[in-house]
Amino acid sequence: MCGTCGCNVPHADSHVHESVVVLKGLLDENDHQAAHNREHFKRHGVLAINLMSSPGAGKTALLEATIEALSGRVAVAVIEGDLETENDAERIRAKGIPAVQITTGSACHLDAHMVHDALHKMDLQDIDILFIENVGNLVCPASFDLGQHANVALLSTPEGHDKPAKYPVMFRAADLMLITKSDLLPVLDDFDPAIAERCLRELASSAPVIDLSAKTGEGMQRWFDWLDTALS
Repeated sequence: MCGTCGCNVPHADSHVHESVVVLKGLLDENDHQAAHNREHFKRHGVLAINLMSSPGAGKTALLEATIEALSGRVAVAVIEGDLETENDAERIRAKGIPAVQITTGSACHLDAHMVHDALHKMDLQDIDILFIENVGNLVCPASFDLGQHANVALLSTPEGHDKPAKYPVMFRAADLMLITKSDLLPVLDDFDPAIAERCLRELASSAPVIDLSAKTGEGMQRWFDWLDTALS
């Protein structure tokens, strides 16, 4: 994985202290930039939402369906994060929405500096919501403040209902958990939404949980209502 978030900190005792010191410095610097990003969003009246999940959980599909539903009512822009390709940004642009792709190379998460650079390529003047689609990864993205106002964690039904227990840092940081691909529940006998929510509550999280399917539209109105509340 990448060399900036600590996920490759060596286990040899002689290196641990040095690695921790370097990581703390990186996080402090990141937090400083995140505060600058947050002030930038405030100045433009933009709600910034950080979407986090494993790869393939349906972040881009959720954005496509959200863009279609909010069209003409809420102005949206998107920052896409992936190791390589502009595939997801191209999908968003095909909906007529401005999207900036960040290709991180070997970095397994976005950081505040990457987002800052992307903001210089966007006109936020008339934007209501900026969605930041983070790199697909259930570990590192949760450790880096981007200046966002809210974290939304996606848990897709094929992944298994115990992911909040296995990856507590990300789900504990979530202001909302979306259980995606709910249309697959009838054929998945090993995913129980109630257990997924219980795993979240055991992290002392009171974040709301919404089951939805971007494919069928089931549950999407609750997501739109959550966005409306966040905007108000």
